[in-house]
Amino acid sequence: MTIEDNLTTVRVGDPRLSPDGRQVAFVRTTTDLAAGKRNADVWIVPADGSAPPRALTRHEKADNAPRFSPDGRTLAFVSTRSGVAQVYLLDLGGGEPRKLTDLAAGAQDPLVFSPDGKKLAFVSDVYPGCADEACNRKTREDAEKSPVKVHHLTRLFYRHWDEWRENVRHHVFVADVATGAVTDVTPGDFDSPPNHYEDGGIAFSPDGLEIAFVSNRDGADKEALSTNKDVFTVPVAGGTAVKLTAGNAAADFDPAYTPDGTSILVRAQRRAGFEADRWYLDVYDRKTKAKRTVFEEPDLSVEEFCLSPDGKTAYFTADREGRRDLFEVSLAGGTPKLLKKGGAIGSVKAGAKALIFTEASLTAPPEIFSLTLEEKSSRALTDENRSWRKDVSFSAPESLSVPGAGGARVQYWLVKPPMFDAAKKYPVVFLIHGGPQGAWEDGWSARWNPSLWAAQGWVVVAPNPRGSTGFGQKFVDEISGDWGGKVMTDLDAVFDAVVKMPFVDASRQGIAGASYGGYAVDWILGHTNRFKAAVTHDGVFNLESMSLATEELWFSGWEFGGAPWSEAARKQYAKWSPHLFAQNIKTPTLIVTNELDFRVPVDQGLQMFTALRANGVPSEALVFPDEGHWVLKPLNSKRWHEDVFSWMKKYLTP
Repeated sequence: MTIEDNLTTVRVGDPRLSPDGRQVAFVRTTTDLAAGKRNADVWIVPADGSAPPRALTRHEKADNAPRFSPDGRTLAFVSTRSGVAQVYLLDLGGGEPRKLTDLAAGAQDPLVFSPDGKKLAFVSDVYPGCADEACNRKTREDAEKSPVKVHHLTRLFYRHWDEWRENVRHHVFVADVATGAVTDVTPGDFDSPPNHYEDGGIAFSPDGLEIAFVSNRDGADKEALSTNKDVFTVPVAGGTAVKLTAGNAAADFDPAYTPDGTSILVRAQRRAGFEADRWYLDVYDRKTKAKRTVFEEPDLSVEEFCLSPDGKTAYFTADREGRRDLFEVSLAGGTPKLLKKGGAIGSVKAGAKALIFTEASLTAPPEIFSLTLEEKSSRALTDENRSWRKDVSFSAPESLSVPGAGGARVQYWLVKPPMFDAAKKYPVVFLIHGGPQGAWEDGWSARWNPSLWAAQGWVVVAPNPRGSTGFGQKFVDEISGDWGGKVMTDLDAVFDAVVKMPFVDASRQGIAGASYGGYAVDWILGHTNRFKAAVTHDGVFNLESMSLATEELWFSGWEFGGAPWSEAARKQYAKWSPHLFAQNIKTPTLIVTNELDFRVPVDQGLQMFTALRANGVPSEALVFPDEGHWVLKPLNSKRWHEDVFSWMKKYLTP
């Protein structure tokens, strides 16, 4: 497997089942590496796999978010073909797409048809001081024409991930399919849905008279300090929004009406301020607002869900033991049943007779599958990367475990180099995941791909220590306030077990990680010299300086015990901040930090680079001015991979 193989992998996603269950529309994205461009189009495939996929749209601009109308005759999608993303309608009987919207800020997913197909709900940005589109357009045009480029900040949450958002808000709009007339149904100075969680933010009631949406309306500034998100309902024609989830101070997401219209299903957390809390399925009675939880046991955190057409069953995915599995549970309550073991399963949609979803593994990019509900058997509907995968050698990943802190079982993935020879000794590279509440799963990555790393001639190990999801909520919780504690004991246990394997050269160990994984690398390098080379990508280096520079302020508050001026936080910083141990670092280190990273701001990597160079440690840095927390652009990603692998090979090659 080569870097080019990974970067030019055809990406398929967002599958949608037609109302009659016969067709699946999806997004197919290709990469022109020479030009450094990607392009997405909408494709369609029979749900029974009786014919190969075919293109519905072919345009040099991106087409995304395909949605069937309730009668199955029309497909709505979002496209940038006019310059700004707008909603388009395609008659599946033939003809060219018709542009439905013409908003200065464009249209964004989620895109949802009303039950009668006469309206479409979507999201667009507005200036909260504007009462209409004319004002929004003029304000935007004036800002673009002005020779003065300044960010005027009046509230917190003024930027997120890689985007400044100091004066705009997400609002839910409803468009008339026949005329294109649009109505802002969530006016005001707040985001609906919240600007950092767009998916699953809109649902129509079965009678089409009401919309459920997600918003944080605790007030400006508090949005950056609280994980509280609530589900509201509002008449489609506009009016006063009513909070459905008033009794929960934690996050509520993904509203879904039951087909009979009596209830709304919500994915919800319990602990305010903790974004990695377990996700439950709650059911609210629309009349009484009474709430019940679909299941408490087993300890599964619901990642995404959908309802069966009859409303009796919920299908959901959940992390479990380094995989993302598919489950079903009766909406009346009961114990979830495993439908399909991952891989990494996602984008689940339900029909009367089958489910469709995407699935990937450590050796296969995502493809679209169908699972028949009667036979519980699945089949692939797409195989978009067969042309290159058939010629590439992959090593089957092994799921292993070792006792960690307190004897807890710590799972890890081991991927051997292609054409592995057990008689040889190989360098080993440990990859540390971010989050810190996340996991290495049996899934595919375009950015940190263990199979691609193994193809460089290394044994690659991806541990799931404390904080990893899929091993019970207690295991997740035990990293909060303990970033350099039990998790490091877990990692050491994995390191020590792997280097004892007969095919591993213990004298040639490398380590790499991003985000919290970058923090872990920074911390580990200050406490051991066992590694010959390291890569730290967008890693937290100075906990104190990052605490007020990151945009989601609730994160630092939860993880480190409060505001940075509090005694509890100061103790945490003094105990766990890698910059206070930088004088011990001797390992040659490549640092990656990006100017548009507002989660772990660019100064974190620059601080570490400065410290290492000042201390005479072999070190280099990559600073991408046009990337955020991830390096996503094709040519930037190519350079990233080339430099990262070159750095490792420089020190791990005998």
